[in-house]
Amino acid sequence: MRIADRQTVEGGRERLTLVPESLDDLWHLSHVIEPGDRVAGDTTRRIQRNDEQLRDTGGEREHLWLALDVEDVEFAKFANRLRVGGTITDCSREDQLGLHHTINVEEREELTVEKRWKPDQLDRIEDAVEATENPDVAIATVEEGEAHVHTVAQYGVEERATITAPTGKGDYAQPRSELFADLTAVLKRLDVEAIILAGPGFTKQDALDYIEENTQGLTEKITTVDTSSVGDRGVHEVLKRGAVDEVQKETRIAEESELIDELTGRIAEGTKVAYGPEQVAKAADYGAVEQLLVLDDRLRAERGGEGDWDIDADTVIETVEQKGGEVTVFSGEFAPGQQLRNLGGIAALLRYRLE
Repeated sequence: MRIADRQTVEGGRERLTLVPESLDDLWHLSHVIEPGDRVAGDTTRRIQRNDEQLRDTGGEREHLWLALDVEDVEFAKFANRLRVGGTITDCSREDQLGLHHTINVEEREELTVEKRWKPDQLDRIEDAVEATENPDVAIATVEEGEAHVHTVAQYGVEERATITAPTGKGDYAQPRSELFADLTAVLKRLDVEAIILAGPGFTKQDALDYIEENTQGLTEKITTVDTSSVGDRGVHEVLKRGAVDEVQKETRIAEESELIDELTGRIAEGTKVAYGPEQVAKAADYGAVEQLLVLDDRLRAERGGEGDWDIDADTVIETVEQKGGEVTVFSGEFAPGQQLRNLGGIAALLRYRLE
């Protein structure tokens, strides 16, 4: 993410002109833009002709600059775009004022967002700016007869390939080579700067030897890590051990994995933990919250008036920060966020146990 301009406007609002530079950045924007915000940018819009002498063809698309009062936001991951819909409040064509429009925001397209920014929303933008310098990373996990490839993004880990082959040695070793060949082909197609090759036993080293013998330049990107599992569980081990952090200075999902492990461990022990809106709000009031964990889509729903919590989420966040606690907003796209959802979407690691 790049911040192209920043201005304070009347009414305690702030106007940020932002340039998303990756799919991650579009995902970040989907969690800071909310109904009631003002968003402006260049777009195209189908304009109906008023010339009675011309046949009505359903209108022609024109390039316009316009501003919207936001009504809905959708992160279209597979379309590589963010959709922001609302009512046109300012436009280079006055005849379009008051009509509904959707701006399709893509990578490297400038967008201006004007709103009352909440502290965690500004933190998210700053995190996105810092993360621009982080290398893209893939995690390949491999064992006999099986390999998986995932890519690491701030909105979560995405599975790119699952490869299976019969196991065998000696006269039956050819399928093993085919497994390594298929894995190599997948890794070569990925546009990443670093690859973590992980798994149990010696298979990952054999895979690395195969890659070194059959490709040029790919092994320079690869580091190996021991894990007891492959697939999703293997990826979780890689993240938990900080292997991605060694490649990326900061990795959002690695932090979330560590926090959710600490949370579930404390729940199992029944000590210094709170989860669910009411428990967490009580702990915040007592100044007991050391680390607040809250799910991004639940937080968005509460702010938009669509949630079912009996507490004010922003009041809890402000209370935690005022009393020296830290706040981490989890991605609902990744496994730790899904675990947090099962606990009510909000939890806290406490300084001391509450009775």
